[in-house]
Amino acid sequence: MSKRRKYSPEFKQGAVEQVRQPGVSCSQVARELGIETSILARWQREADAQGKQAFGGSGKPRDEEVASLKRELARVKKERDFLREAATFFARGST
Repeated sequence: MSKRRKYSPEFKQGAVEQVRQPGVSCSQVARELGIETSILARWQREADAQGKQAFGGSGKPRDEEVASLKRELARVKKERDFLREAATFFARGST
């Protein structure tokens, strides 16, 4: 079973722009990019229907994700420091 490939919005937009060039077919661009023609055709329909909002994705905005990762990193550092101090404390007690 293969994993589903994910493409960035920039990649999708670039692929659609290539298809819109005169004298270039959808299947030709799909072959060059190594994707299925049906996927590229769907991206083109989405871009036509939604315009600039196409390929927005359903994930969190980058700033929120960075803030979340910073909070998690701070939590993990506190846990690491606590465990380091505990290990030092118990090491001194055993001698």
